[in-house]
Amino acid sequence: MAKLTFHGGIHTYDGKDLSKDKPIRSVLPKGDLVYPLSQHIGAPAKPIVEKGDHVLTGQKIAEAGGFVSAPIYATVSGTVKAIEPHRIVTGDSVMSIVVENDGLYEEVEYPEVKPLEEMTREEIIERIREAGVVGMGGAGFPTHVKLSPKEPEKIDYVIVNCAECEPYLTSDYRRMVEEPEKLVGGLKVSLQLFENARGILAVEDNKPDCIEILKKLTKDEPRISVKALRTKYPQGAERQIIYAVTGRAINSSMLPADAGCVVNNVDTVVAIYHAVCEGRPLMYRIVTVTGDAVADPCNIKVRIGTNYHELIAEAGGFQKEPVKIVSGGPMMGFGIFDLDVPTTKTASALLCLTQDDVSRMEPGPCINCGRCVEACPSRLVPSMLADYAEHYEEEAFVAHEGMECVECGCCSYVCPAKRPLTQSIKSMRKIQLAKRKK
Repeated sequence: MAKLTFHGGIHTYDGKDLSKDKPIRSVLPKGDLVYPLSQHIGAPAKPIVEKGDHVLTGQKIAEAGGFVSAPIYATVSGTVKAIEPHRIVTGDSVMSIVVENDGLYEEVEYPEVKPLEEMTREEIIERIREAGVVGMGGAGFPTHVKLSPKEPEKIDYVIVNCAECEPYLTSDYRRMVEEPEKLVGGLKVSLQLFENARGILAVEDNKPDCIEILKKLTKDEPRISVKALRTKYPQGAERQIIYAVTGRAINSSMLPADAGCVVNNVDTVVAIYHAVCEGRPLMYRIVTVTGDAVADPCNIKVRIGTNYHELIAEAGGFQKEPVKIVSGGPMMGFGIFDLDVPTTKTASALLCLTQDDVSRMEPGPCINCGRCVEACPSRLVPSMLADYAEHYEEEAFVAHEGMECVECGCCSYVCPAKRPLTQSIKSMRKIQLAKRKK
């Protein structure tokens, strides 16, 4: 089978050996659960409970604040302790619902579901919307919006991003190994919405066992195929995976739907399955807790709202004091300074390292070697864009396609001068996006 890929990219130490052979284990939270009302792109959710209310597991506690928004559900039974600002992983303080866990885990009765083939397109999308499903790869875009393009008949491909190219992360891998039926089931649900589309499970070739499992499961599914992708970072980025699988290119002014594609990651597709086929809202996610500072790197099925301190405790605590803690992976994740934050719908990993190589680097002048150009998956000139960003030459930055950067970090990784190219470009992109918003 041909291995599909894209221009540029890098090969890093992947660190997946620390946790990839650790089966998913479920944990019960011990302390209070905190539910930030902004766990997604779009309008914050609106609380529909008050302080002192008793809630059950699976009960809606906040409704969507608009079309581009998503409801939030209690993941334990207990009492609403407060509705107040709480810090989240980004360092922001966000209005949140705090539930005191009573340890009983009493659960609501979920609605009966109709067989998939008897459901209309509108009923499927409503179930996904009502379940609070959002993109769980990190972006948090409400999934019902993504599955509602203006012209659904023009969607040719529904792609499941099974690449998991970010180093250290293995939660998607464990999902594919342990629950492949739910993954395929969720893809079938998505295909019900697009009658002209084909489903593609796009897996990097460093996961041959997943490729074999998924091919066996889909051998009798004429609308679904499994594609092997060449192992390379950032193979799982939306633009790169679309190009690798279909040969179609998109830019920053386009949506995947403009290229006839819909892309969702593994956890999101499984959440779609739970919502439509079981009538269950989004309450759990798989988090990889890993790094050389962690005593027992593992993959945890965690209830949304659980404190990060509890995740570390479940992984055996720290065997060495971490110097750097990252929410997500080392390439696109971000450093955090406090573990007293809740797990949200978009939390994918907690990476704890005993060395902080980046902070020890001393940037030097550009030597014009061109390595950043060679590595850039967007075919940009990162060294030049970083210069424009550092000197606040905004017009030149935009004119030379700075907004096309996907902030993957490849240029910073390969730069022999150790220049913080991605960080400079990212800062300027933020400025330009804020101006466009105004």
